[in-house]
Order: sequence, then C-alpha cells, then structure tokens
Amino acid sequence: MALLLLLPLGLGLSLASAQELNLQSVVRGNYDLAKVSGVWYSISMASDDRKRIAEDGDLRVFIQKIQSVADGGLQFFFHFMLHGDCVEVAMVCEKTEKDGECTLAYAGDNRVRLWETDYMLYATFHLHSVRNGTQTRVLALYGRIPELPHSFLHRFERLCRKQGLGPQNIVSLSTRDPCVKYRR
Repeated sequence: MALLLLLPLGLGLSLASAQELNLQSVVRGNYDLAKVSGVWYSISMASDDRKRIAEDGDLRVFIQKIQSVADGGLQFFFHFMLHGDCVEVAMVCEKTEKDGECTLAYAGDNRVRLWETDYMLYATFHLHSVRNGTQTRVLALYGRIPELPHSFLHRFERLCRKQGLGPQNIVSLSTRDPCVKYRR
C-alpha cells in the first residue's frame, strides 16, 4: 500500500526533474509573490563573503517553504545547524514599494528580492545584507524539487558571474542539507 502511495510522488518528481529550463516562462519583473508560496529546496548559494555561506556561516540556511502573507510580503521557513542541532526558523519579510522586494531583520538589516523565477520549478533570490556596517550580497537558487537539471545550475552560474561572483563564490547545497532527514 505504501508503495502505491509513493509511486505517484516518484513519477511526479521524475517528470519534473526531466524538464529543462524554458526561457519563455522566466519572470524577471511584475512578480506575483503569492505564486512563490509552497515547498522549496536550497540548491545553491553564492556570496561576495564566502565565509557567511560556509558550513558554519550565519547565512547558510536551508529553505523549507515560503508563504505569502496578507500585506503582500513573504514568510520564509528555513533551518540551519546550531551546535550540531537542526534549528527551524520562520521569518516574515515585509513588502517594500519595489517589485518583488521585502525587508527582513536577520543577522543585520536585509533586503530580499525575487530575482527571477518560473514559479513552477525554480526561483532565484538576491539578498543584500548590512551587518555592523559591512555589506554582503547573496544569491540563492531554490528548486521545487531537491535537485534541478544542469540548465538551471548553468543559468545560476551565469547570473552569479554577471553580479561579479565567480565559481569560487558558489556553494552547492542540494546534497548537503544536514537536516534533510528531518524534512516533512
């Protein structure tokens, strides 16, 4: 019986992972933030301060889900490791006047902006963090499935290069989530 219940899930994930990036479906503005609601997985991160996204970095977080909130903002549910324990956190990001942008108070003053998405398989977010007067930029690639096809990863790498972040600034997270065994 359990096998029958898992079969549709496995088939759905197989079909989704077989899809390639469709450039016609990429949204780069006039965002509908409610459409990013749902389950997400951390795929990759890049930062101009690599230590902040390193294994013990304060910005190395693993997304679980995103929900739209009544005022047009977003609530991010993520987890990270703290002293060997998996810690879950939910943070509300308040909408600003800029398209796809929210503010967030976490380890400094932050602006989170939806950079691009197709709503169905991937989303790239840009974080601008100011902590103790130091600015940090982070790009995060999220997927609706735990691993995205290479076309999405190559697009993320090109986007990072355009932002001055080379391969040395990128960390793959899709197989490194220490809390994956706790995922619901």
